[in-house]
Amino acid sequence: MSVTAERSPAASDLELARAAAAGDATAFEKLYEQHHRRVYSLCLRMLGSVGQAEDLTQEVFLQVYRKIGSFRGDSAFTTWLHRLAVNQVLMHFRRRGVKLEHTSDEGDFTNVVETPLQSTRRISMVDRLALERAVGELPPGYRTVFVLHDVEGYEHTEISDMLHVSIGTSKSQLHKARMRLRELLTK
Repeated sequence: MSVTAERSPAASDLELARAAAAGDATAFEKLYEQHHRRVYSLCLRMLGSVGQAEDLTQEVFLQVYRKIGSFRGDSAFTTWLHRLAVNQVLMHFRRRGVKLEHTSDEGDFTNVVETPLQSTRRISMVDRLALERAVGELPPGYRTVFVLHDVEGYEHTEISDMLHVSIGTSKSQLHKARMRLRELLTK
């Protein structure tokens, strides 16, 4: 089934991905139109820079174009795309030599209450802008773990695997990110 410029309401991401893999440029354009804002938002939260987020969004979709044939549909397209975007940002950090700060294993963070960030729909625009500014001021390692855990909802074991660090380091980075955010937001 070929997807045409007029996408039928029944055409799913899977159908569009299959059509794009078969060379249908219009199907790829539709996937881009539907998902580029989500990818840009993720890149912006992880990078803290509009320019870098725009560049990485383009890089992500270049990767999508190259790898669209590998999408089998075992998971939702958005899950596959999210993973591709996170990996692209992490590769960007690695290429630029950004390292997570490692701390000693002193201190147990099991008593730290880890609650997800309050929904941005419920906070005022001023608070949201202040939070975005503060997250942007975090060191890259802190920001990455904070976004992955508190914004995107990954568990420490998943973050540990993605970033190739220990679970303790992930917890430590998150704890330090939250402490730094408190400082920045109470100024």
